[in-house]
Amino acid sequence: MRMIAAVVAPLVLVAAMPAAAQDHAQHETQTPAPDPHAVHTTATTPQAIPPASGEANAADLYFDPAAMAHAREQLVTENGGMRTHAIILERLEAGFDDEAETYAWHVQGWYGGDVHRFWWKSESEGAFSEEVEHAELQLLYSRAVTPYFDLQAGVRQSYLDSEDRTDFVLGVQGLAPYWFEVGAAAFVSTEGDVTARAEAEYDLRLTQKLILQPAAELNFAAQDIPDLDVGAGFTDANIGVRLRYEFSRSFAPYVGVEWTSALGETRDIRESLGADTQSTRAVIGLRALF
Repeated sequence: MRMIAAVVAPLVLVAAMPAAAQDHAQHETQTPAPDPHAVHTTATTPQAIPPASGEANAADLYFDPAAMAHAREQLVTENGGMRTHAIILERLEAGFDDEAETYAWHVQGWYGGDVHRFWWKSESEGAFSEEVEHAELQLLYSRAVTPYFDLQAGVRQSYLDSEDRTDFVLGVQGLAPYWFEVGAAAFVSTEGDVTARAEAEYDLRLTQKLILQPAAELNFAAQDIPDLDVGAGFTDANIGVRLRYEFSRSFAPYVGVEWTSALGETRDIRESLGADTQSTRAVIGLRALF
């Protein structure tokens, strides 16, 4: 009797269980049949191999290194490594004062990348009724030494009414705090004369189209240069202000006023020669970007 009770009791308990409970019990106790359509990723995906410590191009461990090198080169090209160029016509102007009507141009341009560039600069001035008083052309190699400043070196060829001169150039150009555009350069001529120039300008936006630009330039000579009627020390200064209207960033006519004066020994030398040492003139011109 005891044996019969031991067999019948479990059967009675199972029969008394609800259907959902019976299904759950079967699910807990039975091993599910394998699904023939299941994708077993752990059997087909290769195990990742950690790159060596300091590995710069870890993708080369999994892909063709030559293909990855080409992809990286293309990425650099599309995100700042491309070669670009610009031509900046800063001033193309006519000046008017009591003595004469004058002309002047200041233009510069560059070609290259973010770090290494070739720069050229040209400027000239004179009276319409006379020969060219002064013209120069600079050819420079430029290298970015900070995010805001370039170090430049090269040669300058000057064309003067007295004689032509060739100088070696070493300078710096960039954007100073508070958005002042500044530049300074030292020149050593083939005759051994040392001169220098510093300049600065600032764009004050009155509106999105109307910009007031004050600018200043100061020149210096380390020694007397009789051929140029220049004495040692600060030789001349130029201060001007121009108001331009930008029809676009690449086309902006302007009007302004400019004051120029000889300084120190240079002023004394030119006064003794009967030359004008100071002038103030109104200017009208064009600024353009290509």
